[in-house]
Amino acid sequence: MNRYELTYIIDTGVEESARKELIEKFAELIRSNGGEIEKVDETWGKRRLAYAINDMWEGWYVLVTFKANGNLPKEIERNLEINDKILRYLIIKLEEKKQSVKPRPVRTVVPMAAPETAEAPEAAPEAPSAEATPATPAE
Repeated sequence: MNRYELTYIIDTGVEESARKELIEKFAELIRSNGGEIEKVDETWGKRRLAYAINDMWEGWYVLVTFKANGNLPKEIERNLEINDKILRYLIIKLEEKKQSVKPRPVRTVVPMAAPETAEAPEAAPEAPSAEATPATPAE
């Protein structure tokens, strides 16, 4: 089953009881065709539209999240299209969240080889100290 999200806008001229019946009608349509409703969200409520639709500037927003087979969204669209109380609708297929856990490459620690110990070079003869050098007369 695929997950879908249905958003539709109901005409504000519809009374509250008729609006509730309309929401239940579409929920029942989903259930009767083998779908499972996850959530019906009416919290968006009445909102101003970005542009006039059928000379209306406001609408009731409803969001429904459901699981269904691939042919059910077309049936829902057909019913939404013929209902004159629905101003606009949109059905989208939700992608499954895939956990993209990439395996980390295995690090192998290779101990560095110790540098070869060569015989230490003989120490250079010390330079004579400043006290031992005769001062040159200043002219």
